[in-house]
Amino acid sequence: MSYVVIYLHGFLSSPQSQKARQTLEYVKAYHPELPIEIPQLANYPNDAQAIIERLIAEHKGKKLRFIGSSLGGFFSTFMVEKYSGKAVLINPAVRPFELLVDFLGKHINPNTQQPFLLENKHIEELRQLDTPSLKPTSDYWILLQTADETLDYRQAETKYQNYKLSIEQGGNHSFLDFQRFLPDIFRFLLQD
Repeated sequence: MSYVVIYLHGFLSSPQSQKARQTLEYVKAYHPELPIEIPQLANYPNDAQAIIERLIAEHKGKKLRFIGSSLGGFFSTFMVEKYSGKAVLINPAVRPFELLVDFLGKHINPNTQQPFLLENKHIEELRQLDTPSLKPTSDYWILLQTADETLDYRQAETKYQNYKLSIEQGGNHSFLDFQRFLPDIFRFLLQD
C-alpha cells in the first residue's frame, strides 16, 4: 500500500511558508515518487476541514501521513484520530479555540491577500474539531521549541506525553532550523 503525505500549514500561513517549501524540496530530491499535498487551507475551520477531507478522499486506499505546523498540527491530529495514520506536528496548536478569541475581527491573509472576518462561530467550529483524548494506537511525533512566542509548548507536551516528543530549548514559533529534521521525519512517516 502506498503513502500520501499531506502538509498542513498554520493560521495566516500558506503553502509558500518556509517549512512547506523545504518539505516539498526534500520530497522532490529524496522521495520523488511520493505523492505530497500542500493545500492552501481556507481561513475558516469548516472550510479548511472540507479541503483536507477532499484530499483524503482523492487518495483513498493510501496510508495517510501528515505534517502539521501550528494550527495545521491541530487539524492533523483531528484527521489522524478520525482516519488513522501518522503525523509529525511542529509547535502544534492544542487549544486554538482559546487562542484565536484574541483574533476575532477583520484580517487579511498575508500570503493570499484574502480578507476575512473571524467570528465566534469560527471559534465554535474549531471547538468541534478538538480531540481531548487520543487513541493509544495513534502515532505522533511532536517537535517543540520552548521559546515559541505564539503557543505555550507545555500544552502540547502534556497532550502528547504518551507519544514521541522532541523538545528543544529556545527557538521560536516557526521552529528554527526545521529542515535538519526532514530526513528523520520521513523515516518516521514512511515506516509502519
